[in-house]
Amino acid sequence: MEQLKGTGVALVTPFKADESIDWNALENLINYVIEGGVDYVVTLGTTGETPTLSADEKLDLMKFTFEKVSKRVPVVVGIGDYNTRDVVKRLEKCPLDEAAAILSVAPYYSKPTQEGIYLHYKTIAAASPKPIILYNVPGRTGRNMTAETTLRLAHEVENIVAMKEASGDMMQCMQIIRDKPKDFLVISGDDALALAQLACGMDGVISVAANYFAKDFSALVKTALENNYPAARALHYKMMQGFDLMFSENNPSGIKAFLSHAGIIGNYFRLPVVPATDALYRQIGEYLKQY
Repeated sequence: MEQLKGTGVALVTPFKADESIDWNALENLINYVIEGGVDYVVTLGTTGETPTLSADEKLDLMKFTFEKVSKRVPVVVGIGDYNTRDVVKRLEKCPLDEAAAILSVAPYYSKPTQEGIYLHYKTIAAASPKPIILYNVPGRTGRNMTAETTLRLAHEVENIVAMKEASGDMMQCMQIIRDKPKDFLVISGDDALALAQLACGMDGVISVAANYFAKDFSALVKTALENNYPAARALHYKMMQGFDLMFSENNPSGIKAFLSHAGIIGNYFRLPVVPATDALYRQIGEYLKQY
């Protein structure tokens, strides 16, 4: 599991003006983040606008990412849903030989009980040919996965190997870190809190911001894991206003505005996601001039 420590980046999905996938831009982005020093990439996460992608597009994106990454770094694949049966079918059918692990978001919309969340993950873990990373993001799913549920899964299910924690609840995060199995990884899912969470004992970050701040964010995580907190703090405060701007309206509209300013991708989306407002887009541009 050493390959899942450090900085992972949740890749955006670039689109063209006609809303088709911009494969050239995605290849450029993959090269940019790898050259910037990220330790692994995550495809088909929420940041990739997966709710607006068809099943065929998701399959094409996964295969394309494997091809263009070309084993330079590990690839984690996002496969999650509120329909447990559907997740199981996708895990059984997807060509996952080149995947390092599966990132699976907690069931959303249905708002299941903790027992429902536990059984959902236990069921998909039994069907998965790859290790599972739990993903708790109650701001999107509508239901927090408690520390107790996370720890129950971590201790009882062998191929559940890590947790991406994006609840923003530091006490919950610390409880998981304190009581987890020794070889279970706890990964931050919140760029703005990443430094504090690494200081508490997390093993890395799956980052949105690293799509743009690939070099500096990777250096922040690396220096923090080496207990070089003066260097990590300097990088955190350098990027802190950028984190605020990036998430002030919507993810991924914020990060796509950053990447658009850099000329890496176009600023295009599929509804219901829309671009950052003109005011925010200008603010981001001004920030990047001084950055």
